[in-house]
Amino acid sequence: MNWIARLRSCWSSSYRDMSETLSDDYIGERAPKKLRYGLMGALVLLLLLALLGWFWSDEPDQFDVRPASSELGQPVIGRATTATLINVIDLLLNKRGGYLSNDVLPPGIWLDNIPNWEFGVIVQVRDLSKAMRESFSRSQSQSTEDRDLALAEPRFNVDHTSWAVPWPESEYSDGRDYLSNYLLRLSDEDAFDAQFYARADNLRYWLGTVETRLGSLSQRLSASVGQRRINTDLAGAIGARQSTQSPHELVIKTNWLQIDDVFYEARGTSWALLHFLKAIEVDFADVLAKKNAVTSVQQIIRELEMTQQPVSTPMIVNGEGFGMLANHSLVMASYISRANAAIIDLRELLSQG
Repeated sequence: MNWIARLRSCWSSSYRDMSETLSDDYIGERAPKKLRYGLMGALVLLLLLALLGWFWSDEPDQFDVRPASSELGQPVIGRATTATLINVIDLLLNKRGGYLSNDVLPPGIWLDNIPNWEFGVIVQVRDLSKAMRESFSRSQSQSTEDRDLALAEPRFNVDHTSWAVPWPESEYSDGRDYLSNYLLRLSDEDAFDAQFYARADNLRYWLGTVETRLGSLSQRLSASVGQRRINTDLAGAIGARQSTQSPHELVIKTNWLQIDDVFYEARGTSWALLHFLKAIEVDFADVLAKKNAVTSVQQIIRELEMTQQPVSTPMIVNGEGFGMLANHSLVMASYISRANAAIIDLRELLSQG
C-alpha cells in the first residue's frame, strides 16, 4: 500500500506544479501582455454587455391616454383610441434598447423577457388595428373600409422575430404612419370619409377577441404547475363533431423553460390592453353610460393594473400551488382570469337592449 500512497503523492505534486506553470504562462505574470490584455478586455466587455442587458430589460411605464388624445384640439370620437394605439407602437419601438425581438447580437440576443413582453404588446396592436379596420371605422358590413387602416393593419402582422427583409421595425413604423394619417383625417371636418363609430356592437366585436386572448393566457399561466383537465371541447354543443378524437382527460403542463416567457407575454398583453381600455372608456363614454357599464370597464382596468406590479425577484419562481415557494404564474393567472370574467360580463351587458 505504501507504493500507492507514494504514487498518489507524486501525482498530486506534479499536477500542482503543472497547474501553477500553466497559470503563470497563460494568465500570470509570465503570460504575454497581449493575451493578458485580451482576457481582461473580454471580461470588461462581458460585464458591460451584462449591464446594458439589465438596463434594456426595464419595461415602459404606463401613460395617461387623455393628454395623448387631446393634443390635437377639441375632442373627436375615436381620437383617444387611435392616439393611444399610436403611442403604444411608439413605445414598443423606442423604449430602452429599442425593439429587441429580432436582435441577433448581444446583449439583445441573450434577453428573452422583454422580447416576450413585446410579443404580448404586438398581439394586442394587431387585434385592435384589425377591429378598427373591420368594425370601428365602418358603419355597416357593406360599407367601404378606410384606406389608411387597410394599409396599416397588414404592417403589424409581419413576423416579429424577422431580422431580415421585411424588418419589423420598418413595417411597424409604416403602420404607425398610416394610423397618424387616419387620425389627422378623423379630426378634419372636411374629410368626412374618415369615421370612427362608437357603437355597442362594434365594442363587442373587439372585446370578443380580447376575451379569447385572455382566456388562452390564463390557461397557459395556470399550466405552470401541471393540470389534469377534462376535455370540454364539445361540451354544450348538441351534435357537434371534431376532426380527430382526443383523450377524455388531458395532462397540460408548461415547459419550465417557457414559464417566464408566458409570464412576460401576459405582462405585455395586460400593459397594452389596459391603455386601450382606458381609451375605449373615453371614446365609448356615452355607450357605456347608457348601458351602465362604466364601472365594469374600470374594474377590468383595475385588474389589469395589478398585473403591472414590480417583480421583486431576479427570476420567475414556479413553486407549487400550495407549496413553500411563490408561483408568479398563478398570481398573474388570477388577475387575468378575473379580468377575462369581467369582459365576458361586459359583452353580455352590451348585448342587452
